[in-house]
Amino acid sequence: MLPPVTQAVERALAAADEAQRRTNAFLALAPERARAAAAAVPEGAPLAGMPVAVKDNLCVAGLPATAGSRALEGFVPPYTATVVERLEAAGAVVVGKTNLDEFGMGSTNENSAFGPVLNPLDPGRVAGGSSGGSAAAVAAGVVPLALGSDTGGSVRLPAAFCGVVGFKPTYGALSRYGLISYASSLDQVGVVAADVGVARRAFHAMRGPDPLDPTSREPGPAPASRGRVAVLRELAGEGMSTDALAGLARARDALEAAGVEVVEVSVPAVRYAVAAYYLIATAEAASNLSRYDGATYGARVGEAAEGQVRVSARTRSALFGHEVKRRVLMGSFALSAGYRDAYYGRAVRARGQVAGGLAAALADADALLSPTAVSTAYRLGEKLADPVAMYAGDVATCLANLAGLPAVSVPAGAGEDGLPVGVQLLGARWSDDALLDLAEGLASALTA
Repeated sequence: MLPPVTQAVERALAAADEAQRRTNAFLALAPERARAAAAAVPEGAPLAGMPVAVKDNLCVAGLPATAGSRALEGFVPPYTATVVERLEAAGAVVVGKTNLDEFGMGSTNENSAFGPVLNPLDPGRVAGGSSGGSAAAVAAGVVPLALGSDTGGSVRLPAAFCGVVGFKPTYGALSRYGLISYASSLDQVGVVAADVGVARRAFHAMRGPDPLDPTSREPGPAPASRGRVAVLRELAGEGMSTDALAGLARARDALEAAGVEVVEVSVPAVRYAVAAYYLIATAEAASNLSRYDGATYGARVGEAAEGQVRVSARTRSALFGHEVKRRVLMGSFALSAGYRDAYYGRAVRARGQVAGGLAAALADADALLSPTAVSTAYRLGEKLADPVAMYAGDVATCLANLAGLPAVSVPAGAGEDGLPVGVQLLGARWSDDALLDLAEGLASALTA
């Protein structure tokens, strides 16, 4: 009879094959690596034998790392991301790499160069993005835990659309070494999990400073508990669907029934958040993606004899998808001479206003409560022709990234279409553990 660790991994590999046919959640499976790792898991390890899927913008030595782009097709990194190393040291076993929007740029996982991820609950709907493959793998029962990255909601949105838990820690709590960059001041490794308890165990295994990532650090002091949650008024009305607002009402009722005081608070700067987020994110993306020039990094289209300018133009035109090109152009314009202060500079100042407003609201509350997404999962193709509408769907989630705060999405029932609705709890800096405690209690109350 196979050892329990090996049995768990074999079940995950079999489930991954079946889920892949329905959802396109994976870009690579690693059965041989997983079996070898399972056999070597030390007895008593805290995550012994837990199968885990890893978003394909996090490097794992010996496995492909495409970031969902043709520009990195065929790239196999010789090193492993610190967060993955720490999970493996705790006994987790990587079974595969998951699909994503190209370089993390998208909210539906329809921008992958390798095809969209289908929602395992309804194949006519998106799984959410950009960590759609990770959310689909968890929701389909392949793994209890998957890693993603979250730049403006890319862990929490797909978690909400697929009916699972999505957690973005405080910026700096987890190392970003081995994460292929999109927008460095916003990117954070996040967790998609079957429940809050699994998310907590993974977070504890991965957290802490890393000399390979100077933005990682020891946690600061956690704020004192106040026994109060505040509903963000700006996210509790116009722009939210009736399904999203019904989920918010269920969460509010559950918290109050559990003895938590629920109040309302206004943060007027929230109205600037989406515009500020997309200006900053695209500006940083234009800088980060400049390395894919057909000469030193990534694939190449053309011959060196054509000259670097021509090769770079041909490479980026051929290998970048439409949404990536759009965002690189937006970011380049925002940083261009004569426009930098009018666009990027104003966005940075607005970011400060958003962060300040959230900090003031959290001075008297343990968390801010809102819907995670504006609606249940979109139909495939529904938002592709209207990118502005898609960007607006990040209105609740991008707040945590702009301010560097922890946030968690938990399921809050279903909409009229039967699809999951998620609610978000956003906490003060370094309140990660207390926020997970609150989320676990809320999730339990909502399913009681």
